Amino acid sequence: MAKESTITIAVRPLVEHVFRSGSLEGGFRAAVSLTEGTKAHQQIQKQYGEGDQKEVYVKAEIPCGDLLFVVDGRCDGLLVGEDGSLTVDEIKSTAGDVAAIDEDTYPVHWAQAKCYAYMYAKANGLSEMGIQLTYVQLDTGERKQFRTRAGIDELETFMYDVVQQYAPYARLLRHHRRERNRSIAELAFPFPGYRAGQRKLAGAVYKTIEEAVGLFAQAPTGIGKTISTTFPALKAMGEGKLNQLYYLTAKTITRTAAENAFALMEAQGLQAWVVTLTAKEKICFREEVRCTKEDCIYADGYYDRINGAIQDILANETQLVRPVIEAYARKHRVCPFEFSLDLSYAADVTICDYNYVFDPKVSLQRMFAEQKKETALLIDEAHNLVDRAREMYSAELLKSSFLTLQRAYKAKSPSVAKAAKAVNAGFIELRKQAEGSFWVDRAAPEVLLKRVEVFAEAAERELAIDPSAAGQAYAPGSPEAETRELLLQAYFDALHFSRMGKLYDDRFVTYAEITREDVRVKLFCLDPSHLLQEMSKGFRSRILFSATLSPMGYYRDMLGAGPDDYSITLPSPFSRDQLEVVVVPLSTRYQDREQTRGPLVRALQGVTRGRPGNYLFFFPSYAYMNMIYEDFSAAKEDGTELLLQQAGMTEEEREQFLAAFVPNPEPGRTFIAFAVMGGLFSEGIDLVGDRLTGVAIVGVGLPQIGPERNLIRDYFQATGRDGFDYAYVYPGINKVLQAGGRLIRSETDYGRLALIDDRYLQPHYARLLPEEWQ
Repeated sequence: MAKESTITIAVRPLVEHVFRSGSLEGGFRAAVSLTEGTKAHQQIQKQYGEGDQKEVYVKAEIPCGDLLFVVDGRCDGLLVGEDGSLTVDEIKSTAGDVAAIDEDTYPVHWAQAKCYAYMYAKANGLSEMGIQLTYVQLDTGERKQFRTRAGIDELETFMYDVVQQYAPYARLLRHHRRERNRSIAELAFPFPGYRAGQRKLAGAVYKTIEEAVGLFAQAPTGIGKTISTTFPALKAMGEGKLNQLYYLTAKTITRTAAENAFALMEAQGLQAWVVTLTAKEKICFREEVRCTKEDCIYADGYYDRINGAIQDILANETQLVRPVIEAYARKHRVCPFEFSLDLSYAADVTICDYNYVFDPKVSLQRMFAEQKKETALLIDEAHNLVDRAREMYSAELLKSSFLTLQRAYKAKSPSVAKAAKAVNAGFIELRKQAEGSFWVDRAAPEVLLKRVEVFAEAAERELAIDPSAAGQAYAPGSPEAETRELLLQAYFDALHFSRMGKLYDDRFVTYAEITREDVRVKLFCLDPSHLLQEMSKGFRSRILFSATLSPMGYYRDMLGAGPDDYSITLPSPFSRDQLEVVVVPLSTRYQDREQTRGPLVRALQGVTRGRPGNYLFFFPSYAYMNMIYEDFSAAKEDGTELLLQQAGMTEEEREQFLAAFVPNPEPGRTFIAFAVMGGLFSEGIDLVGDRLTGVAIVGVGLPQIGPERNLIRDYFQATGRDGFDYAYVYPGINKVLQAGGRLIRSETDYGRLALIDDRYLQPHYARLLPEEWQ
């Protein structure tokens, strides 16, 4: 049989495609799904008998029409009975209650075990095999087992049926990947030529993927980072070095840039499935996210229809952006969010937020090890990942949530009420031992963690009860429905708190904020670098790039660079003549702001004087911005229009804000928008040409001094690094660089940049600025 007709696939992805099952209620499916718990597997395997084997490799060739399937895998155990009979043991670990698992709860697990049993029996000439499922609770070690026996004919029929059900999808994949690789081989760079530095970046990306290492790339604004990373990654894919690509972003606008890059290459002949993941809250068809079968027709029977939906969309579309996904989701009546997740496992390229790879709460856990080995991560605006990771790997709980649940479930579920009461009591104990409103401990709160785990188990048992099956369907918005939603959220929070507790080490600290009304306890991740490394393990390469990955040593340290990872810093492609930089040595320190507000207003007036056009003035905080805006408004000259960024702007309001920067402004018209550094308009936006004439940056961007930042400072100081720089200076200067980067976006842009703060003249700050700003 021809090589191209051979399909190699592991047992688990094969059966998980055919035997899809579960419930989408509130995202509950992802939280209770059985995990790979390596330690739990090893504990079971240690108790095997002398003749038993563990991690037994099995393989079989299954013909199916024009295809030959080579199916393989490792069964967890091969057990020898007293009579010499053999039994395949499939071990599954869970954070939930094993007592709630019945023999027929997870057909996919029986399917996996039966495939292993068939392959071993076939290879060894056996007429029958025993099959055993072993479920183990991760925390308690409690077990539950189910057993059966099957003859070789029954197992063979089952195995061939599974393969036959998978075959249409396999044919679709085979045809698509052949066409994909052909189109990539023929694909030319989609522009007439490379910009300065662009070829060097593209070469570095290709080399990084070829050598299966990592890359940290600082590539200035205007170099064309998106196409310079995606194009060489696709070339590596076409040559068999990759099979999938994840383009990770922090903001919607950079996701759009990635979509546009792939659409541009598709127009030049690329044939690739590119899917964009949109947050559930945004893509849900309902006004309020409710994933019960009673409330949502797209959740009810999802698994009965999803394979047909996937086959349909992949056979007819390539650019799987939000409107396309929504159209097919309505056509096949499937949840658009879960639909997009399932598509990501088949797609060549997935464009999504960082959290789908790095956040343990929502990461794409169904991605198998073999897939990761063939996958590269392109991490855009990577400077954002430091604080995002710190947020992902921290966890917090509020006392008030557990007090409310204790009362709400007192009669309805005594076990939930009792567990919530114990957690609430833990908060009370902590409040008593704390001195003042802020309490810090380097150790993990072990007693509280144990109580939270007990609560999560009780909550999971309660949430596993289907209200409609029990004759208690809750009307949306009813007190009962709201109480269940509160329990669901508390369950997720408790799971995450427990999970972070298990990862707790000297890179964490525990703190509590105590008020008269409530107590908030947080497991705070001070240094996320180790966990970012762990979450990146298994992927072939990760390429982290940004216009402001400076200082490089800081970002390599904070983002978990490996010893073999490359670094590259490219110069600006633009001429120094395009940018006029002015430093105004005023103090914008908090204690001096009242005294310098008058001189600051005059300095800002000087930025625009004699040069009408569109301007952006950036400030370190809303309070400071609003204060200066009032003074500037009172003293503004005729013909000057002002606009002020508001907190919590909607997407429509953001678009209106940017639309105010009109091209070809009327002669003599001066338009000034006041915005916040590190906010919506300080990165990821393009105001090309005369849509932006100048930028003023007030201050050096330091984060507001507070308890969390001080904890970060103290940690890094104690570990031999400059704590103040790590906690305040480097994150602050990054905001400055991003804000200033809005100004020169193309070879034809010219503008004036005003840096207003006397610290810009200090060597320590000046050396952190780009060469073209000096």
